[in-house]
Amino acid sequence: MKQIKKQFSHDSLQDADSIKAILKAITTGVGKGKVVLSDDQDDIILEPEGLLNLKVSASQDEDRSSLTLRISWHADRNVSKKRKLVVGDGK
Repeated sequence: MKQIKKQFSHDSLQDADSIKAILKAITTGVGKGKVVLSDDQDDIILEPEGLLNLKVSASQDEDRSSLTLRISWHADRNVSKKRKLVVGDGK
């Protein structure tokens, strides 16, 4: 059975303490293998497992700063932690 694609998006103004609490809840959920996100319009349940890909991006200009965190994973991916990457110049 093909899984249906589901998306969740939330945009709001928050103070630093509220964002700290949200990030703490997300990290706790990632640690437990279940992250539940919901608001008055939608919800989604994510189950992170195995190796997770983390991307951190930041930018700053005169009047605006941005920090983006992205965590992604493939639930059915079987990746060996013992694989060694070798990079050479082709010679």
